[in-house]
Amino acid sequence: MIQGTGSDVGKSLLVAGLARAYVKRGLRVQPFKPQNMSNNAAVTADGGEIGRAQALQAQAAGVPLTPHMNPVLLKPQSETGAQVIVQGKLEGTAQARDYHALKPKLLPRVLESFAIVAEGADLVLVEGAGSPAEVNLRQGDIANMGFAEAADVAVVLAADIERGGVIASIVGTVALLSASERARTCGYIINKFRGDPRLFDDAIGIIKDKTGLNSFGVVPFFEAARLLPQEDAMSLAGSEDANGGLKIAVPRLSRIANFDDLDPLSAEPGVTVRIIEAGEALPGDLDAVLIPGSKSTLADLAQIRAEGWDIDIAAHHRRGGLVIGLCGGYQILGQKVSDPDGVEGPASEADGLGLLDVETVIRGEKTLSETTGVDIATGASITGYEMHIGETTGPGRDNPWLTLGGGRAEGARAADGRVMGTYLHGIFASDKFRHAFLERLGRGGYRQTAYAVQIEKTLDALAGHLEVHLDLDALLAAATEVKTQRLSAVG
Repeated sequence: MIQGTGSDVGKSLLVAGLARAYVKRGLRVQPFKPQNMSNNAAVTADGGEIGRAQALQAQAAGVPLTPHMNPVLLKPQSETGAQVIVQGKLEGTAQARDYHALKPKLLPRVLESFAIVAEGADLVLVEGAGSPAEVNLRQGDIANMGFAEAADVAVVLAADIERGGVIASIVGTVALLSASERARTCGYIINKFRGDPRLFDDAIGIIKDKTGLNSFGVVPFFEAARLLPQEDAMSLAGSEDANGGLKIAVPRLSRIANFDDLDPLSAEPGVTVRIIEAGEALPGDLDAVLIPGSKSTLADLAQIRAEGWDIDIAAHHRRGGLVIGLCGGYQILGQKVSDPDGVEGPASEADGLGLLDVETVIRGEKTLSETTGVDIATGASITGYEMHIGETTGPGRDNPWLTLGGGRAEGARAADGRVMGTYLHGIFASDKFRHAFLERLGRGGYRQTAYAVQIEKTLDALAGHLEVHLDLDALLAAATEVKTQRLSAVG
């Protein structure tokens, strides 16, 4: 189990890279994360949902997605509340205080999922969440040491040297662990190192002296990580400026969801995807504005108005620019959004941006499905997935954006062809569609990136990177130690 000394230390990518590396060694590998908190999710073939990081890890391991890879997924809807997804299915919402009381009841189901994932595997790579040093939250923990103890797995700490204070983060974490937790912690990984790693040699001795832990390696910063889907919205940065190329702006919504929709666009040479932060205006020289998915549509619609982005979007459209809405963004582009039952927050309704002649009511069962279809304007094929609650109706749907399998019309397109929305996520990962879309939007020549191939090559490169800089033999040996050897120090 890879546990971090803090959030965003690179646990997800370490697990993905290790999965690919051990698969290349001939092992059957499965990823697992007992509890995740993210609004960036993936749909499984059986209609469940799991964290996007586990989907990438499953791809690295070459195994199909199952809801059991991430049995508890929390999807924040407010500062203190979240949807609770258990073994792929929505089981309700909970406030933070209530969820802490719920965790012990979830542990048996987490362990059940772990047993299912582990069956037939040579190696299960488990990702922790946050830090095991958050001892104020230790009671009932299912994300870090609570799970490790219940499932009896060895633990490796991962620490991010970019943050500074990496020695203190490791020593301090170990100091806050119980005796049994320290006994199953078999070493650490230093991640994101820049410069000459020999400069860290003395630190390894200090950490050994203070904690008794050995280093499994110092991993230099892996620049190509930016090409892989990110799970944490805090990591969302867009792409570098492509002088003279297409410019797409994306408002950073407070409840942004499934923002990996942007990754294939960011990966294209000649395309700049700029994330617009709160307090910034949308630039006036854009080719397109893309409103992404949202976990709380009405709250993010209110944010768009509070930031003045609604005025910027209307001006962009008047200048002849393109406006795209995906899922929650599609709902926002309509005439009205209402949540009469308080599904995503307090019961309320609000006028949308009025650029599509549709209305949305937030109600009904959550739609979770993978699908294929065709872009009506270009004839390009697409693959994607639906993950939403809400029913969208209105005359705008008579002019759909897409046709899905079975001839079902999906989404809406304005009469001028410059505003379009759909519930489908993941459509820009389809190379032919993305290239056709960009060529119609811009000046041609957008046929350079094969996105799926790029992801595979990057995972291979990440695995090779870890092979060079980590002692994978020692890591594997730690994972296969028997319980009596790991816990002998406890007595």
